[in-house]
Amino acid sequence: MRVVKEAEERRNEIIDAADELFGQKGFDGTSTNDILEKVGIARGTLYHHFKSKEDIMDALIERYSVRLLGTAQEIAADKCIPVVERIIRVVMALNLSGGSSKDIMEHIHKPQNALMHQKIEKVIINGVTPILTGIINEGIQQGIFNTPYPYECMEMVVIYANTVFDDDMVQMTNEERASRIQAFVFNVERLLGVNSGSLVDVMQMFGSG
Repeated sequence: MRVVKEAEERRNEIIDAADELFGQKGFDGTSTNDILEKVGIARGTLYHHFKSKEDIMDALIERYSVRLLGTAQEIAADKCIPVVERIIRVVMALNLSGGSSKDIMEHIHKPQNALMHQKIEKVIINGVTPILTGIINEGIQQGIFNTPYPYECMEMVVIYANTVFDDDMVQMTNEERASRIQAFVFNVERLLGVNSGSLVDVMQMFGSG
């Protein structure tokens, strides 16, 4: 007997199947037939929900985006946490080498998922920058930061961190990474117009060295 499911439930089943298959075979190595067989549906049903395999990938990335940005948004909105501490917490929540985002990053760092990697980077740059900018603006109002370019500063920070600290983009020894982190914090302090060591002190509170 044919099972007729609600549109949202069926759509999520397709995305779930794609998520698993992209993880196993990569986006490039997964065919629409693979997805059809995994879900057990006809081609017409698939195309009723999605125009193409890339359309499915976009829906999967939207799901990832909620996970990647949701925690950061909650932290940013918590006025009980001091501004500088909130910035560090947001960055830690978006640490793409571990934590809740680890499985997502394992997916997109596969060579077959280069397009997914590119799309996720776009999500991070466009999603994280305004979250951090909101915190910076609070800090400016409180007299903690002094910059006429809060958004641009955070855009520079996010792009640099997302590129240089991505192991697939830049290969580094532990010593090189430690030096990059020190230089990164040193320059972020100057971008934000805070005293030297202001961000380092808070980072050390969290054991991030």
